[in-house]
Amino acid sequence: MFQLGKTIVSEDIIEKEFVCNLSACKGACCIDGEAGAPLEESETLKLKEIYPIVKPYLRKEGIASIEQQGTHIKTENGELETPLIDGADCAYVIFDNKRTAMCAIEEAYNQGDIDWKKPISCHLYPVRVQNYTEFSAVNYHKWEICDDACALGKELQVPIYKFVKEALIRKFGKNWYIELEKVAATLKK
Repeated sequence: MFQLGKTIVSEDIIEKEFVCNLSACKGACCIDGEAGAPLEESETLKLKEIYPIVKPYLRKEGIASIEQQGTHIKTENGELETPLIDGADCAYVIFDNKRTAMCAIEEAYNQGDIDWKKPISCHLYPVRVQNYTEFSAVNYHKWEICDDACALGKELQVPIYKFVKEALIRKFGKNWYIELEKVAATLKK
């Protein structure tokens, strides 16, 4: 672990490799698990704002889930998340013609209909950020459904921090990322 500004960062994001392998996993992270994608407070407002634009991209099950539960939910622990369809798929999941899970929000972004790519927790994955009073912890989240992504990352020699560069800059800023690169260079020596 090392400190960058107000973050404590796990060395795993420098030392471990990762590149999403959608052809192997079919987007399992969006349809497996027991919870929706973690959301920041500001993102709940964004989801409400963009829902009318994203709605045409959604599956009917996703629309029904969102219209029943809302564009986001608050768990018993007070955590903010995307709603699920019948406790499984994220309500914002759509599928391509190969049955690979994709994000309707990201699809609307890719088509130029909105200017927000997707929740930061999704964009950062497999990096997870846990906020505390004085700092944020930046960690690698190991999940067996991503074993193919780890294998591809190792094959291509892409460390996690490079795979999620755009998302890390979006979350922490360009200067933070430059400092992360300096730490990575030092650790590789």
